[in-house]
Amino acid sequence: MSRFINLACAQMGPIARDDDRSTVVRRQIELLREAKSRGAEFVVFPELAFTTFFPRWVLDDPAEIDSFFEPEMPGPETRPLFEAASDLGIGFYIGYAELAQEDGRTRRFNTAIIVDARGRIVGKYRKVHLPGHAGPVEGRTSQHLEKRYFEPGNLGFPVWRTMGGVVGMCICNDRRWPETYRVMALQGAELVCVGYNTPDDHTGVFDFDQLTGFHHQLSLQAGAYQNATWIAAAAKAGCEEGSNMIGLSMIVAPSGQIVAMASTTGDELISAKCDFDMGTLYKRTIFDFARHREPSQYGLIVERKGPVVEV
Repeated sequence: MSRFINLACAQMGPIARDDDRSTVVRRQIELLREAKSRGAEFVVFPELAFTTFFPRWVLDDPAEIDSFFEPEMPGPETRPLFEAASDLGIGFYIGYAELAQEDGRTRRFNTAIIVDARGRIVGKYRKVHLPGHAGPVEGRTSQHLEKRYFEPGNLGFPVWRTMGGVVGMCICNDRRWPETYRVMALQGAELVCVGYNTPDDHTGVFDFDQLTGFHHQLSLQAGAYQNATWIAAAAKAGCEEGSNMIGLSMIVAPSGQIVAMASTTGDELISAKCDFDMGTLYKRTIFDFARHREPSQYGLIVERKGPVVEV
């Protein structure tokens, strides 16, 4: 018997450096209301959805850096989003910069949460695969400094039984790494939520950057197909503080087919009726893990961090 969820991705256009949280949250609430009008039950928002993508800058003032982080979630300015979702009866995924007090010290993570239709946080994930550098790269017109501002996530890749299915999370660069999806698939993931802020100027190499949109789609479609799971990916889009964000929010089926995709670079909602059981065919045939996988042959994946050429 099929199990359907009406799923939506809430792409967001640019957020300016001086936009306050309340302004951004009002935009998000409007997207939630549109989702409700379409019958959506769950909405995926982008990575770092409450602020501009601040890791593009070299920041040294601790107070300025902390201004982009959330010491609590929800906080005074973000709580209206949770209240609106609860009133509408819609769950959501959203990303933010988390300021945590753990192990006797202040820690900073690139974080995402799942919130159920009652406005309760039911799951938290911290980004594992941080891209870019810890310091500025000389000669670059744009920087990507997530390693400067965040620690790698320390929660692994868990999944949660919520919204009628088994749901996992990842963030932006995580989507490019096959281990991300496989670890969740081995826990029975039926939906993976992805928020991202991806520019097309992040490497400084034209021939590579012009393929950013293609690589984005390739990663999501391969991840969905090879792990027989739905993927819902929501972008920050448009020209944000001089950086061109690719957009291309999409919902991908377990077949690897794109069933919905954003067509603008602004605030835009896409939606689809998704059958959690669609992946069953693939899980019984080509990707029947228990029948076909040979973990004893994959040791290098966890034993070796980088390539070693043995002569």
